Amino acid sequence: MSLPKTLAEDVARNLVMVARLIDEDPEQAYAYSRIALRLASRVAAVREAAGFAAYATQKYSEALAEFRAAKRMTGSVELWPVMADCERGLGRPERALAMAGEPEVQKLDKAGQVEMRLVAAGARRDMGQIDAAIVTLQSSELASSAVHPWTPRLRYAYADALLAAGREDEAREWFAKALEADKDGATDASDRLAELDGVEFVDALGESDDEETVEAEAGTDTDGDGDGDGDDADEDGSAKA
Repeated sequence: MSLPKTLAEDVARNLVMVARLIDEDPEQAYAYSRIALRLASRVAAVREAAGFAAYATQKYSEALAEFRAAKRMTGSVELWPVMADCERGLGRPERALAMAGEPEVQKLDKAGQVEMRLVAAGARRDMGQIDAAIVTLQSSELASSAVHPWTPRLRYAYADALLAAGREDEAREWFAKALEADKDGATDASDRLAELDGVEFVDALGESDDEETVEAEAGTDTDGDGDGDGDDADEDGSAKA
């Protein structure tokens, strides 16, 4: 659907703000998406952006409605995994699992199929089926040594499921594999590994600040004049040269 030039520019500006803010300020991104939606609700890209903004703010029912609208407009199945994840967010993991078995999944590209696998495993975990979640994640993509954009998240999810099942040694191995593939820091695999290894990180700067605060409150006498103020000063309050 084409829009008049001025309207199209207004819509585009709002969509740019949605994309720019959705990670750092999802509520603000959502507000921009609502403006774009009011301006051009019949544009598939607007419905999709509105869906992702609602999803980022955990408004899953609204997000699902927008994704469904975008899917009807485009005929594309690429939103199928996130639609299934909305069902999880609404407390309906069984529906997410049902969607994982629908023909639409076969039309997804490799990244979409991996995403669907992650959603299905998450649904299994929602239902308390940890072992089934582990099996769901076991795949040729997981076993492959090739690294793709989705590799860190797939390995991480598998490690997390193993840990939930009490298989700590295997979990550590897969957190390490996730970290190896995670060049962009998409996961906190390094923190999970450190936790498993019993490593504690100390904020040295924060500790130093705390010590200075304690000294100040205690009136530590650092200049040896016995007044506890830490410096020599004239009676007018200026420090001596």
